[in-house]
Amino acid sequence: MSILVTRPHADNEATAESLRARGHVVLLAPALKFEPVPFHDESEADYSAIIVTSANAIRAVAPLLKDLDLLRLPLFAVGEHTAAAARAAGFAEVIVAGGDAAALRDRVMQAARDKVLKKKSTLLYLAGADLSRDLGGELGAEGFNVVTQTTYRMAPVKHLPREVCEGFAANGIGAVLHYSRRSARAFLEAARDEGVEISALAIPQCCLSENVAAVLREAGASQVLVAATPDENALFETLERALRTRLA
Repeated sequence: MSILVTRPHADNEATAESLRARGHVVLLAPALKFEPVPFHDESEADYSAIIVTSANAIRAVAPLLKDLDLLRLPLFAVGEHTAAAARAAGFAEVIVAGGDAAALRDRVMQAARDKVLKKKSTLLYLAGADLSRDLGGELGAEGFNVVTQTTYRMAPVKHLPREVCEGFAANGIGAVLHYSRRSARAFLEAARDEGVEISALAIPQCCLSENVAAVLREAGASQVLVAATPDENALFETLERALRTRLA
């Protein structure tokens, strides 16, 4: 049985490598395609820190970071994966939150309480085009001045790879891994267009968070499992639990 990974390239390659190291056969069907957006910072703001909710935001602006003089700033990352991308890009001071936007908001607010950040400081939010919550607005309500710069978009992929469709038709896929609400929706739309939606929803759907799981439940999936914490190791543990249950 294969494990289907729906997260975008190039993160899906790292996930596939980890799964293969655990003994799994992997199929890749990135449901979203990364597209950088030209970065133009015309605010002339004196930033105190950067906040980032996705490694893709850093990848999109990585070639410009030195010229923009941003590497000197502390960066608040949503989780360890994004933090690793920030360090690789050259950021020396990276503060890691608990894995979702709410945890990132709370981490920034804690930094203000600890006087690491000034309460009314200006933050640069490197963001995607489609946001699941208004992080800038939430921090703004707490007294921060947040400048949101869209650095990338994730475009839905219209078709599944042929080997994935054949895998569903042959009952050769044991579970699907989902990392975001948008990628889950895009996957469902592609599966529907390919005529494999029923087969796709009949197997375990392992989700990074409850918000992601809601998309699959609404679509009619009967086996939806949620990671205990919003990180990949917890998602892998959920996958192993789903496979053991399926084989029992």
